[in-house]
Amino acid sequence: MPLTGIDIKPGIVKDIPSYTAGQIGPYWVDGDKIRFENGFPSKIGGWQQEATTPPTITSSTTLPAGKCRAMVNWRSLNGTDFVALGTEEQLLILLDGQFYDITPLRKTSSLGANPFTTANGSKTVTVTDTGHGAVTGEIVSFSNAATFNNVTIEGAYKIGTITSVNAYQITSLTAADATGAGGGGSVTAKYLIGKDEGMNNATASTALGYGTGTWGGSTWGTARSGSSVTLELTIWSLNLWGEDLIATVSNNKSYYWDASSGVATRAVLISNAPITSRFTTLSFPDRHVVSMGSYDSSVSAQDPMLIAWSNQGDYNNWTVSAATTAGSQRLQEGTKIMAAVGTREEIFIGTDEAMYGMAFVGPPFTFAFRLLGTGCGPISLRSMVNESGTVFWMGRNNFFMFDGAVKELPCPMQFFIFDTLNSQQTQKIFGALNRQFKEVMWFYVSDSSSDEEPDKYIIYNYEENVWTLGSMARTTWHDSFGVRTVPYAADPDGRLYNQETGTDDNGAAMTAFVESSPMELSLADSPDGTNLFMVDRVIPDATVTGSFDLTLKSKQFPNGTETSKGPFTISQSTSKVSVRAKGRQMSFRFSSSATGDAWSLGRFRLNIRGDGMR
Repeated sequence: MPLTGIDIKPGIVKDIPSYTAGQIGPYWVDGDKIRFENGFPSKIGGWQQEATTPPTITSSTTLPAGKCRAMVNWRSLNGTDFVALGTEEQLLILLDGQFYDITPLRKTSSLGANPFTTANGSKTVTVTDTGHGAVTGEIVSFSNAATFNNVTIEGAYKIGTITSVNAYQITSLTAADATGAGGGGSVTAKYLIGKDEGMNNATASTALGYGTGTWGGSTWGTARSGSSVTLELTIWSLNLWGEDLIATVSNNKSYYWDASSGVATRAVLISNAPITSRFTTLSFPDRHVVSMGSYDSSVSAQDPMLIAWSNQGDYNNWTVSAATTAGSQRLQEGTKIMAAVGTREEIFIGTDEAMYGMAFVGPPFTFAFRLLGTGCGPISLRSMVNESGTVFWMGRNNFFMFDGAVKELPCPMQFFIFDTLNSQQTQKIFGALNRQFKEVMWFYVSDSSSDEEPDKYIIYNYEENVWTLGSMARTTWHDSFGVRTVPYAADPDGRLYNQETGTDDNGAAMTAFVESSPMELSLADSPDGTNLFMVDRVIPDATVTGSFDLTLKSKQFPNGTETSKGPFTISQSTSKVSVRAKGRQMSFRFSSSATGDAWSLGRFRLNIRGDGMR
């Protein structure tokens, strides 16, 4: 009998029943850590943790402190390779494997004599600082403290219990051997920006207490136990101003870091910038800083639909006059600006209802605005991706692109993705680019995530027009760029990884698989799937390092009992696999779970023979 080829259409389909997918495709219906290249599935590249030295923060175990949700990589004029990272606790520079804290300061205090108090046998230290203004969880850095009672307070600490407006507690590395005060007379405390500056919001949560909820929703003077108000995350927007950095805390202030001043220097407040911005971006090549969802001084409040911009080439001049190009524009479609991404021609701005284009036109108007589409707003701040002028984004219930016009991207997993994501954590969704493989990715929090951090992804290959999905815990991603030859990403614990490196999960085995829909077996004399068939031989076509497994799953009826044969191990030297799998329909699962495995599938062939009607 002639061999029968397995011809499965590229991409994963999950929004139609598996039997139907086999009839109209056949399609692949499930997978993890695979991609499609030239129409065939292959295992994705591995990742390797970058060796980094963390900043020392007492009581912190994350690297860096907090969840990294923003990252930018650049090279200075003298060739120094910088990576800036923003978490809900810190703004950091990574240089030569070492983290440096450049978080702006809220306050610097010269503490009085012996500001620390210990209790014998305890690691808890009480700090006295009149009018400190601190909040639990914020970070304070001490210097010039003298050792006392077996305790040395030096460096950064997380603030614990607030005991009064003039005192709070921290935890030392060693237990005190006596009760009493100490530390000397020249201790300096530097408080990093905190809650009042938009920091320390690690996850989306419901606003509770007084003043939340709708009018008349409860009795007067009663703290609410629930509401429809969602508190927003701390997400930095990081923009390069030449070789320097402009960093904005979401819905708060903007700061400037001068690279030439060195990593020992912190970012400082841009004093004349809007006091609140949902986020900032830059307009190039005209060099304007653009504040989205900006503060409106005329009403002394933040306007989530207002766009303001600085004078050309001057990040600290926002004065609107005939002598400057600074100005503002309020958008109309929607209730708040959600996201923006710049291209060579214009900035694409997404509100919760529409998409706008913002293009530099010069004086007297500076910028022109055009409405590109409605009903196509992005789902989150980081959901838009630009690839060579084509913009992709994830909406509230579908996917879109702009290549001259706004278009909906048909996705064969649309309902599956939006039905299984955590709708309370959509702020954490972010888009990413993997240009080497022509992929746009969106990482999201699934409804099964144990820590409410992004744990799943969906990939769109814009060159081959195919979709796939998988699992990977990442909070941010930066594509290869200039000095970095592979993508760079962070996980929820703050570990940094070089992606597309090797074949494994940081030295451990990576489980990857792809599974087809059931396919109805047939021969020329029995094309309708009435008879049973026997598959007794599989001829593999694959490029393999190590090995992978093949499992055949057969059924007599779409809702009948499934029988599995295998797994059968396939290596580069495997010429055929002898099996005895019987049924009217059959699906195929290819998988690997050992270190060093890598594989790319081709067109497999089967030897099929009839086996009667019963």
